[in-house]
Amino acid sequence: MLLYIRLFKESFSFAINALRTNKLRTFLSLIGVTVGIFSIIAVLAAVDSLDQSIKSQLSGIDKNTMYITRFSFGPTTVPRWQRDNFPQTGYDDYEFIRRNVADIDASAFAILGSFQTIKFQDRTVTNVEITPVSNEIYEIDNLKLYKGRFYNETESNTGAPVAVLGYSLAENLFKNTEPVGKEVRIFGRKLTVIGVLDKFGGLNMDSPDEKGFVPANFARRFMNTGSKGTLTMIIIKPRKGVDMGAFEEVLKQKYRRFRGLKYGEPDNFFINKLSGFTDLIDGIISSMNLIGWIISGFSLLVGGFGIANIMFVSVKERTNLIGIQKAMGAKNRFILFQFLFEAVILAVIGGVVGLFLVWIGTLIGTYLADDFKFILSFKNMFLGFSVSTIIGLVSGILPATSAAKLDPVEAIRSGM
Repeated sequence: MLLYIRLFKESFSFAINALRTNKLRTFLSLIGVTVGIFSIIAVLAAVDSLDQSIKSQLSGIDKNTMYITRFSFGPTTVPRWQRDNFPQTGYDDYEFIRRNVADIDASAFAILGSFQTIKFQDRTVTNVEITPVSNEIYEIDNLKLYKGRFYNETESNTGAPVAVLGYSLAENLFKNTEPVGKEVRIFGRKLTVIGVLDKFGGLNMDSPDEKGFVPANFARRFMNTGSKGTLTMIIIKPRKGVDMGAFEEVLKQKYRRFRGLKYGEPDNFFINKLSGFTDLIDGIISSMNLIGWIISGFSLLVGGFGIANIMFVSVKERTNLIGIQKAMGAKNRFILFQFLFEAVILAVIGGVVGLFLVWIGTLIGTYLADDFKFILSFKNMFLGFSVSTIIGLVSGILPATSAAKLDPVEAIRSGM
């Protein structure tokens, strides 16, 4: 055991001295591995950060939440022409489900896809997503208030001219003015701002920070929600602990009877689940990771070839020294480990530099993106270190083996 420890120590010393002697060559060898490790870990860190950001923002919403509408959130086998003829999910449908389906914790009716201009005095914000939705959305989406209040059931049912604004929208529109109690113009009509939502943050494209909410019944007075009009949906949050399979089956059967669908006729609606949406996100994240590995793999391949090439040059330059070492009794494994350690050290140093650059990049990225945090996890750091070590071993094995097999007499003669 002590013999192997001594062998390791001496081989390591030879490798370090060789790297110090050829600083320029060492630096050039490091570049390829550094770029490769940086590429892989940077992609993985960015994807992990995006994944964590999306899931943290969805964490407040029950994954069993269902969305009944005429379109599917994901891929479907229903032909396009058939989907286009599906009837709209109307307010009557919402009231039927709310009154006739058991085990519903909360349900809401929403009108989608309305981008409006919102005005306050001489200030205007354009292309704002205004969501007409019933008051239950506050509970379903786990919204939180920064100031004021959300509209209540009475205001929702009567279609009161009130609005609740997202944090960033209120900040951009009102600047230093108190927004609660002020009148704004949305849909060309006057509404009173009764609340501002707490800051949501993140890069979620569905963040309420830039959105506004108004009662659905207010918008139904003038918006076309007919079969060819603006899309609508019913959002359902089942009670905790309910059997989701049985609940969905009961919901589907009662809704089919309400729509007059006979046995054997296909559904003319979709029940989309948030759990399916998160599965879709997981699939996208996995694909992004795979693409990152493939792209970064080319950089690592170049880095590995670079190390192998440098090590072959190193073996050729030190052929005479190898012959002398062998003539003085150095074993083949000593020569093998000497060059193998040199290759591994090169790769590991390159990997560490790459990880350091990724760490610097995460700090800069987090600083520049106020609402998004880049994360360099220990798992990715360990992965980067492991990959660089493996690259060093694979790249150095052939040059090290060729050095270990040299004949001492021929090696000494070649250097004379």
